[in-house]
Amino acid sequence: MRRWIVLTLFGCTLLGLNLVGRHLQREDGITSPQWLQQLPWFVAIALAQGAVYLIAVWLVLRDGPAPRSLAVILVFAALLRLTILFAPPYLSDDIYRYVWDGRVQAAGVNPYRFVPADPALQGLRDGAVYQHINRRDYAHTIYPPLAQSIFLGITRVSESVTWMKTCMVGFEVVAIWLLLRLLVLLGLPAQRVLIYAWHPLTVWEFAGSGHVDAAAIALLAVALWARQRKFPALTGIVLAGATLVKLFPALLFPALYRRWDWKMPLAFLVTLAAGYVPYASLGTSVFGFLPGYLQEEGLKTGWSIYLLNVRGRTRLASRRHDLGRGVLRPFVTALSLVFCVLAALAGCGPVRADAVPDDGQLYTLRSVAVRECASVISIEHSAVRGFWPAHAIAPTGAGPCAGEVLVRRGGECWPLILPLTHE
Repeated sequence: MRRWIVLTLFGCTLLGLNLVGRHLQREDGITSPQWLQQLPWFVAIALAQGAVYLIAVWLVLRDGPAPRSLAVILVFAALLRLTILFAPPYLSDDIYRYVWDGRVQAAGVNPYRFVPADPALQGLRDGAVYQHINRRDYAHTIYPPLAQSIFLGITRVSESVTWMKTCMVGFEVVAIWLLLRLLVLLGLPAQRVLIYAWHPLTVWEFAGSGHVDAAAIALLAVALWARQRKFPALTGIVLAGATLVKLFPALLFPALYRRWDWKMPLAFLVTLAAGYVPYASLGTSVFGFLPGYLQEEGLKTGWSIYLLNVRGRTRLASRRHDLGRGVLRPFVTALSLVFCVLAALAGCGPVRADAVPDDGQLYTLRSVAVRECASVISIEHSAVRGFWPAHAIAPTGAGPCAGEVLVRRGGECWPLILPLTHE
């Protein structure tokens, strides 16, 4: 059977599961009182999608250039997003904060100055957006300056949640187009863009929940393209832009830096500083709720990092019950080491000779473009955040990437930098 026909069957299966997942959601999405009871059924759908997705990835990695397969991939990538684009957000309510921040800025107020519940903003409240903002009573906005500019621009057209989600899908279109350009530059089959385009997490989190990470991913794709075309200043500017949308792209700095180059780091730092200038009057308050978020989500103590949490609970159980002191703790430690080894191996695959830059370093852009793109996108907000351990989200959140070692029990993944650095 021809490969494009097989991909069509897999695409139809993913689309059918998408429709089932959409059917399981109530019309009020995450604001529904029954949301928590519905979530396990959605997780089952997402895991089934993950299994289908992995088989599709295996197929495209074995295939050579195939225009028909690429067409099938792009068509189903669009259909997967369209089926949930007009539904209310289901996995996260962050998008209401996006709309609120845009509204606050349009009123001439610095978004880092007040929490949403502050009396100074009472005139901006409504039932459609304000009531659904998380942490509205005590948390300032956490989103960096460029994200704030994006919120302002989008909400000047419409303050609807659907419009915000549509714009995030638009950023995805840019990212997919640039990934296609990267694959061509690297001499790799274009249909490998499926690794990103069909990833269940990207579909549900961007078309479904409208997360601003889509803008960061689009800028990261520009940075990867600029790095491959040897535009160091542009690479630094765009990487800083991605960092000003969501902070995690800064982790990719070692992957994009070329030894002895000064233009890229200088452009990165200048752009980063310039982004905060419009909000600098508030001093350290421009970082918003970030310090409180790190504390609230357990990143400072490590309790929300799954492997560290398991090891801590094992130690506590050993002390309380004197059970497993000689077995469980060494087992969990060994399991953590295995994860680290797998992550290291994920970043040490063979690199094409024609992908080696002029400075003689083996640059792993190939891995970044065709494998780690899924790893990057799953840094934030797994579809099963807060309820399931790392092994449960592996098929959907991590995909084929072994670079995600420290996976938060809340579903957020912090990828090891090693798979993205020079070898």
